[in-house]
Amino acid sequence: MNPTRKHVLISGASIAGPALALCLNRHGFATTIVEKSPALRTGGYAVDFRGKAHLDVLRRMGVLGEIERARTRMGAMAMVNSAGKKLVSMPEDLFAGDVEILRGDLARILVDATRERTEYVFGDSITGLADGADGVDVTFERAAPRRFDLVVGADGFHSNVRSIAFGPERDHATHLGLYNAIFTTANHLGLDRTGLGYSTPGKTVTMYSARDNTEAKAVFYFASALLDLDRHDTAGQQKALAERFRGGGWETDRLLDAMADAPDFYFDSVGQIRMDAWTRGRIALLGDAACCPSSLSGMGTGLAVVGAYALAGELAAAGGDHRTAFARYEALVRPYAEGCQKSGEGVSRFMVPETRFMAWFLNQNFRLLPYLPWKGMMARSARRTAEAISVPAYDL
Repeated sequence: MNPTRKHVLISGASIAGPALALCLNRHGFATTIVEKSPALRTGGYAVDFRGKAHLDVLRRMGVLGEIERARTRMGAMAMVNSAGKKLVSMPEDLFAGDVEILRGDLARILVDATRERTEYVFGDSITGLADGADGVDVTFERAAPRRFDLVVGADGFHSNVRSIAFGPERDHATHLGLYNAIFTTANHLGLDRTGLGYSTPGKTVTMYSARDNTEAKAVFYFASALLDLDRHDTAGQQKALAERFRGGGWETDRLLDAMADAPDFYFDSVGQIRMDAWTRGRIALLGDAACCPSSLSGMGTGLAVVGAYALAGELAAAGGDHRTAFARYEALVRPYAEGCQKSGEGVSRFMVPETRFMAWFLNQNFRLLPYLPWKGMMARSARRTAEAISVPAYDL
């Protein structure tokens, strides 16, 4: 079939969705993106791309230059005690890749690159999917029903498409024992392209500068089993966060006081999505919806963009034949996704030390790291994981 006659509906306008639309548009497909939020979400933490595979894909997509111009250019971060005294400085390459950018800035770049050729429908969501021989009949919360040739769920960890087409989230999600919150706040410490972190047993608070030091990101992690919280109840989430961190020392209370005025508060459990299959009929999953490796891996964004590039490329190579393309896409990306997920396992005890001794032990290791023979081991391991895929040079 001629790909130009294929119309693909994509659920999710964060990273994976617009990245897929960009590549599909270049291959001649028509694309529509539906996003539940009323507008593009510009908040979030810094994300990074690491190694040849990531950079080659961004270069082929034509967005690497703009991403590099918007990069954070962060330096080393430090851990502090309750009085704010620096205990240890952690090397820059331990967390950042070759290019680091705020998630919201990346989303804006991808959406801007697709606006002319992609139909965006904000403030709406899919309610039903009827997969047939000639297309997928889709119903929406607000818009009238429509038929599309293919549907792709690129709508994150709590994917609506996955729940409708593949079953409830509990069948695919694995909780990693942590919760995470992040929001934008004032850079009241005057941080200059750097960040500070403070850990107590079961909790970590980090603050780092953003947007040329004009603002800062406050990041909280805490250890917990799954909580009975509505993920749409921002007030309840902020209350739960404050109950765990209030009076914890350092800048914690000041950050909590600023939380209510944050324009982009985010709160969620930390977990992974593991599925036996990412496609069913004319419906496919992409990025965190299919194989979320968790924020602990540092690989989620790179995996989403590489996966989008591969899915679009295989659909074009197969002339729009979704059966052939979906099988090739999954065979290519699944081993890579499994490696990315493995890199996120076990990180929680380093992110949130369980005991004071563990916090002390980690600080000692970070302090001695420049003098140890394995000083670059973690960064090299992350790079090997990021580069563990050879993606065809699809003609965009």
